[in-house]
Amino acid sequence: MAVRKFKPTTPGQRHKIIGTFDDITAQVPEKSLVYGKKSSGGRNNVGKMTMRYIGGGHKKVIRVVDFKRNKDGVPAVVKTIEYDPNRSARIALLYYADGEKRYIIAPNGLQVGVTLLSGADAAPEIGNTLPLQNIPVGTVIHNIELRPGQGAAFVRSAGNFAQLTSREGKYCVIKLPSGEVRQILSTCKATIGSVGNSDHALESSGKAGRSRWMGRRPRNRGVVMNPVDHPMGGGEGRASGGHPRSRKGLYAKGLKTRAPKKQSSKYIIERRKK
Repeated sequence: MAVRKFKPTTPGQRHKIIGTFDDITAQVPEKSLVYGKKSSGGRNNVGKMTMRYIGGGHKKVIRVVDFKRNKDGVPAVVKTIEYDPNRSARIALLYYADGEKRYIIAPNGLQVGVTLLSGADAAPEIGNTLPLQNIPVGTVIHNIELRPGQGAAFVRSAGNFAQLTSREGKYCVIKLPSGEVRQILSTCKATIGSVGNSDHALESSGKAGRSRWMGRRPRNRGVVMNPVDHPMGGGEGRASGGHPRSRKGLYAKGLKTRAPKKQSSKYIIERRKK
């Protein structure tokens, strides 16, 4: 996967950097695994705007992605690598030996025609899913479950990976992309390898219109509002507005919002880097 830079034939092309889509092998998704996505425009059930800066955008179709990988012992062949407008990573279409089709997050280096397997007996190879207790220490992993059978919750976006660093009793110690080190039950599943489309971080939209295509409307800063509209509003000229805070008056950028007595805190060995 690489990125394309454009010659500045127009102002919008000058800063535009997008992926090459070389790895994509199919243009149309599998019909049995998609359904239409209804966009809300940021409105609730009575039509009142409850989320600002949302609206418009291109129509999208939801691809049903299998995050549980619970067809243990059934081999599956990778049929296609496809684009998914709902996530930064690519997705891969699997054809299982029993005839079922499923989408998964495509790991880095996955090729069409490769056979994948999930379950405790699977080999620790790219794309295979197995319990953490069966994965060798030091292995790069993604799509990590937090509770057994729940489905992957961690490390799902493009280019991300975690590392299995050690085992302590019935727990495995995982280093996450944020830098956080935490314990996860050894019976939870994870997929071998890192998430594909790693060059996604290098992309640049180039113009405001691409944000509109994605359903993002212009975002108005608090400091340019009036005092009646925002705590950081008002002042003569370009006043900074004091400590950054939300429209409701809560501190932003520094205020710790994690519950101090949260149960899962005991599983966190090292907090994420600031």
